[in-house]
Amino acid sequence: MVLTTFDADQHVLRALRAGASGFLVKSTPPADLIGLVRVAAEGHMVLSPAAARRLVAASTDSQQARDRARKLIAALTDREVEVLRCLGAGMSNAQIAAQLYLSEATVKGYVSRMLDKLGCANRTQAGLLAHDAGIVGG
Repeated sequence: MVLTTFDADQHVLRALRAGASGFLVKSTPPADLIGLVRVAAEGHMVLSPAAARRLVAASTDSQQARDRARKLIAALTDREVEVLRCLGAGMSNAQIAAQLYLSEATVKGYVSRMLDKLGCANRTQAGLLAHDAGIVGG
């Protein structure tokens, strides 16, 4: 989790690509920070609203990133791509399970295999990859 006064695009992208599970600015109210850190600890991506908007725009602008992401995703099964699309939309395992009519344990298995196949350290990196590939609605 990154907590900073800087929310420039390059800082957000660099932190998330390096494996951070979230990016929050210090102006976030203290009570909200506590809850958001707990959410991140449960495996969810947490971003300040401004960082999230700019992240999606910056991430999908790069043709090189798009090509790389699509090449990696080509190795996934159709179901893994569905799960990845849900991750990119910020869904929890429970939400993905409900959306795709799977058990949470099955979703956890898909996520784990997917992270290995994609070379991602965590769900956040996989979610960014989904955005880079353009498989998540903006």
